Amino acid sequence: RRDALESNTLRTAGGRLAGAAFDARVKTLAIDLPPALGDALPADRAAAALVDGMALAAFTFTAYKGAAGPDKPRPAATADSLALLLDPSLRRAAQDQLAIGRGVTTARALAATPPNVANPAMVAAHCRRLARQTGLGCTVITAARARQLGMGGLLAVGAGGSAPPRLICLEHRPDRLKRGQKPILLVGKAITFDTGGYSLKPGGGKGMKYDKCGGMAVIGAMEAIARLKVRQHVVALVPCAENMIDSAAYRVDDILTFCNGVTVEVTNTDAEGRLVLADALAYGTKTYQPQAVIDLATLTGGVVTALGDTAAGLFCEDEPLRRRIEAAADVTGEKVWRLPLWNVHRDQMKGKHADLVNSADRKAHPIQGAAFLSFFVGETAPRAMPTLPWAHLDIAGVSTRDAEAPPYAVGPTGYGVRLLAQLIRNWQSLSGKYPISSSIHASA
Repeated sequence: RRDALESNTLRTAGGRLAGAAFDARVKTLAIDLPPALGDALPADRAAAALVDGMALAAFTFTAYKGAAGPDKPRPAATADSLALLLDPSLRRAAQDQLAIGRGVTTARALAATPPNVANPAMVAAHCRRLARQTGLGCTVITAARARQLGMGGLLAVGAGGSAPPRLICLEHRPDRLKRGQKPILLVGKAITFDTGGYSLKPGGGKGMKYDKCGGMAVIGAMEAIARLKVRQHVVALVPCAENMIDSAAYRVDDILTFCNGVTVEVTNTDAEGRLVLADALAYGTKTYQPQAVIDLATLTGGVVTALGDTAAGLFCEDEPLRRRIEAAADVTGEKVWRLPLWNVHRDQMKGKHADLVNSADRKAHPIQGAAFLSFFVGETAPRAMPTLPWAHLDIAGVSTRDAEAPPYAVGPTGYGVRLLAQLIRNWQSLSGKYPISSSIHASA
């Protein structure tokens, strides 16, 4: 039915089509999108959704299959593995979607890479290679430099890791920027493996290689933004650490000082993601003076309880920024659902022996992470709700799939790459419709 046609319908259809094509060893597909589709969905958007689904479904992760694996494993997804024949008017939309798909594939492959390989050093090395390939700028703040900058959160979480923590910076700076244009800041949590530290996870942290999915999504989004040659200044920060148990590891009751001077008493070493994000947000907002900030993190189990694997939790008290993110979510099918963030939640994070605790009681559990982070977004944040437009996306429920759900296989989804790429590429066109404000309205 044309009245029921939407992007996700075509995305799922594209995924099933790609699966059938690979199974039948088809090398070329001719796709005809009739003009009548325009009544329900613009043809270029329909083509993008179809190609998007094909790219998502084609992903496999076989890099570590060995002698006991299949003789001829299914090839990893690349844009060259299947030739598509489309009407010339739709090729640009399809090519752009494939460029985004390459970023999604990067995010998923990095997320799936095991922790004995994908430690902070490996992720940093990958980002340097990606920068050389795409023209991105890349700098890496080492543990020694982080100590000079006072990044107590990043250093504490990574103190027991097999490789020192790092703060990775990727920058997309197009030619001929408008005078005075401020960058958009993206921040992604990258805990390459999370045991929970001394607040040990049940089962030792099985599946916790995926605690880096927020950071990998930001890396994938930056790849897509660079390949699309988006005319927008974007900076991405990826705080990268391994949360392990060791004689040097941080403990419950430790008090940490962050690079913006805020002090935090550790009440749970398994609430580590917010600690590395806090230093990245404080450093990034001070250093780059961005016009807006969006962070992604697999932050809380509470958001999974609240929203399942259907939508990410969206915390954003700046209405124009929130509406831009929701518009991007509508196009990409990467759903978000708004949750509140009020001053009462900030008060919940106040500590006795330090400014804050990193984990309070179980009340408003998914909101606590956002409330904690709000103390690190801009210069005014330690004393009041941030005035800088900022959105926090808790992607804990949507970053992986435990069961096949076309166009996704079991494993990492790359959630956030398409959402961020869509948001950034349409940033200027939405400026008139949703102008970024300079204040946040939250009083409860």
